[in-house]
Amino acid sequence: MPETVELGPEDQAPQLVPLNAIFADDFVQILVPVTTADTIREVAAAVAHHVEGKRVRARDAEKVVFHKGRRLAPELTVAEAGIGPLDHVRVEYDLPEGAR
Repeated sequence: MPETVELGPEDQAPQLVPLNAIFADDFVQILVPVTTADTIREVAAAVAHHVEGKRVRARDAEKVVFHKGRRLAPELTVAEAGIGPLDHVRVEYDLPEGAR
C-alpha cells in the first residue's frame, strides 16, 4: 500500500484571499484580491494601487500593513501572517512620528 504524504502550505498552489483593506487616510474600505503566496510588501502595493494618487496623496515612503493590531514584516507571505479571506488589513505609510 502506498504511503500518503501530507503537503505543507509551501507545497500547495496559492489560493485566492480577498481582503477588506483601508489605505492611510482614505475613507473608503476596498476589497483587494491577493493570494496566500503574496508577500506583505505585495499586499501593501496592491492596496495602494487603488487609492494612492487618487484619493490619498502619494508619498515617497515605505508602506506597512497592520492586521489585528499587529504590524506585519514585509517579507512574510499572507499564509505565514495568518491572514484569512475577508480579514481586514490597514496599510499606512511608514513615517517618523510627527511627519503626517
